[in-house]
Amino acid sequence: MIKQDEFISLLTATFNRSGLGKLLSHERALAFYKLTELMLEENEKYNLTAIVEPEKIILSHYADSAVLALKLPRGGSVIDVGCGAGFPTLPLAILRDDLTITAMDSTAKRVDYVRMAADALGLRNVRTVTMRAEDGGRDPSMREKFDTATARAVAELRILAELCLPFVKRGGSFIAMKGKNAEFELSGAKRAIAMLGGREPTVEEVKLTSQSETLTHPLIMVKKGERTPDKYPRPYAQISKKPL
Repeated sequence: MIKQDEFISLLTATFNRSGLGKLLSHERALAFYKLTELMLEENEKYNLTAIVEPEKIILSHYADSAVLALKLPRGGSVIDVGCGAGFPTLPLAILRDDLTITAMDSTAKRVDYVRMAADALGLRNVRTVTMRAEDGGRDPSMREKFDTATARAVAELRILAELCLPFVKRGGSFIAMKGKNAEFELSGAKRAIAMLGGREPTVEEVKLTSQSETLTHPLIMVKKGERTPDKYPRPYAQISKKPL
């Protein structure tokens, strides 16, 4: 692990190059340094990330997640479906203390790590839930209770839409953090999105730049226009075998 001042310099440079500089303060930069120390320390135990170089962590995990911080409503409620190692949950919680974030994953070890990391960083705006998304989407305490549902590298968009849109309030949004096939996935998912109450799906290309690398990050953004029909989400076996 590099020294604190070197890390903060790399973090600041990457955020500034990527149009995210206004999100940072010295206190938030220190929180990212502490998160990096913790993540690398716990990585062998939890298998959290294959990316272990600080500069790549900053670009691929922190800046990548921070893009959402510019797009979420003030004081909003967010659910991170399939939160994994806490991206985008933990960077969002550091950068936007006005948000209330629920980190959901079906793997207890990942959820335990996210809870532990949030506690260690003093992030009081993070709640964790160990549950399958299709079960959570039918739970009255979570169904259509969130301003935004987000997911990062979880599943193909037709499947992801059925897992995420049931959590979103009418008037809210679903944001999928996708890879290079985003446009192709969206073209095949428009019917599913409409059936689930989604409207106006768009793709936005985001360019993130560190000192040595540039990352293009597509976001698929979907408005929730109507309530999701009661029969969705279906059991996962049906969702995966017969996407909408």
